Amino acid sequence: MQPIKQIEHDIKVIIDTCDYLIHAEKFDDLINFYTEDAILVIKPEVIARGREQIKSAFIKIAAYFDNSIKPIEGQMLYLVTGDTVLVLAQTFLEASQTATDKSDYAMERRATYIFRKVDGKWLCAIDNSYGTSLLDSL
Repeated sequence: MQPIKQIEHDIKVIIDTCDYLIHAEKFDDLINFYTEDAILVIKPEVIARGREQIKSAFIKIAAYFDNSIKPIEGQMLYLVTGDTVLVLAQTFLEASQTATDKSDYAMERRATYIFRKVDGKWLCAIDNSYGTSLLDSL
């Protein structure tokens, strides 16, 4: 079992890498950081399931933001147990002024991510940039 601080560091590196891949629009590389059965919350009540749907969703999200989206993580809290990590993150989305002006969604979020260790690698199983604000749409 890895020390918790090492797991936190490894997850942070993965999240930073994914943020870079989203900004660089390297979606073929990005989906390798997701479990086969992962889910991505696209917006309240809209979820992508599995790597191919997640890739397709990120392509559409990039287009929505005029191919200028850049996620940046602020404060992060890691809750680690065994082969599972819950990450609570302050996430900021930067994009062109045109894209942010037309967006119906907050550019600062309190995200939740769940990572699971699969075959020795940490992979994202749930990517929810809206966090508990999803409850507001119920």
